[in-house]
Amino acid sequence: MASSKEYLDFILDQLSEAECIAFRAMMGEYVIYCNGKVVGGIYDDRFLVKQTKSAIERMPDAELELPYEGAKEMLLVDNVENRAFLRELIEAIADDLPAPKPKKARQAK
Repeated sequence: MASSKEYLDFILDQLSEAECIAFRAMMGEYVIYCNGKVVGGIYDDRFLVKQTKSAIERMPDAELELPYEGAKEMLLVDNVENRAFLRELIEAIADDLPAPKPKKARQAK
């Protein structure tokens, strides 16, 4: 089941206080970025985030769920109504992650 554009819009609105947010549609789902780092995504209308130290500290009782078959488990964010919490969570996850690797230039064939 693909995620709805309405749920994406809701989550993006909830994250609007964080200036670092971007997203990319991918196979009917949405990957969420903060400062160019993948922090989570929307999968089957669920907001899931990476398991980082900061995420686990802020959500110690969060359920682990698979975004899709064959993927690593991610933390289910069930407190999506709290904008301040979401901003703090997403920014902390981004701080935990390494900088994105620079993309290699494509060579003409």
